[in-house]
Amino acid sequence: MTATNATNATSATATPVRTEIATLWRLSWPVLVGQLATVGMGVVDVALTGHVSADELAAVSLGTAVWSIVLVTVMGTMMAINTVVAHEIGAARHDRVPHSVRQAMWKGLLVGLVGCLFANLCTLLFDHIGMEAHVADRASLFLHVISIGMPAFGVYRALYGYTTSINQTKPIMWIAILGLVFNTVVAWVLVYGKFGFPQLGAVGCAISTASALWLMLGAMLWWVTRSPAYRLTYPFDRYEGPDAREIGAQLRLGLPIGVTYFAEVSAFGLISLLVARYGVVQVSSHQIALNFASLVFMVPLSFAIGMLTRVGQAMGEGDPVRARFVGWVGVGVSVSFGVVAALGIALFRWEIAAMYTSDPAVQQVTANLLLFAALFQLSDSTQVATASAIRGYQVTRPPMVIQLLSFWGLSLPLGCILGLAPAWFPWAPAAPMEATGFWIGLVVALTVAAVLLTWQFEKLARQRIRDGAMAQPR
Repeated sequence: MTATNATNATSATATPVRTEIATLWRLSWPVLVGQLATVGMGVVDVALTGHVSADELAAVSLGTAVWSIVLVTVMGTMMAINTVVAHEIGAARHDRVPHSVRQAMWKGLLVGLVGCLFANLCTLLFDHIGMEAHVADRASLFLHVISIGMPAFGVYRALYGYTTSINQTKPIMWIAILGLVFNTVVAWVLVYGKFGFPQLGAVGCAISTASALWLMLGAMLWWVTRSPAYRLTYPFDRYEGPDAREIGAQLRLGLPIGVTYFAEVSAFGLISLLVARYGVVQVSSHQIALNFASLVFMVPLSFAIGMLTRVGQAMGEGDPVRARFVGWVGVGVSVSFGVVAALGIALFRWEIAAMYTSDPAVQQVTANLLLFAALFQLSDSTQVATASAIRGYQVTRPPMVIQLLSFWGLSLPLGCILGLAPAWFPWAPAAPMEATGFWIGLVVALTVAAVLLTWQFEKLARQRIRDGAMAQPR
């Protein structure tokens, strides 16, 4: 091959890659802004209470640890509608979409109510984890109040998945920004007792966040009923009661995603409960580092949501070759961001810690934990991208198994050994490493998950291409 031919071949390959990156970016950046705004509510809660007192910060940290587990599990369970609608849109079966969306909303209400109940039941654990009684009481009240917003969140995520999968991502961005602004203003007023309101501290954060979730649902319903972009697949042309068969089908598809999300987030949340025995500094530092890492994670997660839509639509069109291509482009974009994020967190970890709290002891431990957050950025970006690519094929169980094994079979046992240093274990460190030991376990788990999910994605993509080739008429 001549130099000219080689250059032309490289250019021909690069052009569809650049085109796909541009398409993925147009689809994902509004999702990213929306995700950052949603997670920003938690950042606001932690930051505001961090400047009230260490006890109020600990109460929010403890309550948020449980709330995040429930919230993300509900979010994952509701992601079934993303891949269902994406496949129907790719196959040009627009008439099937309204029924799926209506049933997804019923499912969201059911899942949200279950999540609300679970969050309240989790407060029973707070009396048995070694935390000071007054902090446990404040954390329980925080959860009782904030859980009122969970049913709204479940229905909102049904509409969120629907609008994302028909390539309408800007509305969710503006609605999330509205929710963040509302939450910030109301939380500031209630946490600090401005304009004659009582100073509620952690409870003020719970009231503002729960209210913001209901506001976001109302705004999403208003937008879907008003915008012409939804007319072809409009879900509100008639009332439809719950359909157990359709809801069951979506649950079978969505529950493994919910369990997958639960496996990862519950590992982080359980660590908060386990390190609570070491006092306010350790649990607050862990929650701050986790809070910021979750904020950064929204970037690869947004690319992953966009990629799920792209892969799902390609498979709906019956084009597994393009599905594999757009999947790997999305993985490459996500991993590239992971490299940049790792460098940024490592370089500015002290400034990040100071942004959350003015307590020197909490700042010190937080800065150390952020080094581990920097370490796992590459593997975290890889695993979320490959898992979403797999879900674009409407395959949800393998990621669930891999995440469960990685986090509950590896991360938590290793973290307990290093963080708690149990006397009965022969290879435990001489002294407990506290939160640091658990974060080492998280780094190991994310790396293992990234490797296994990458292998699973490539195996699945090749299998679908082979199946498609065999189905072609000869």
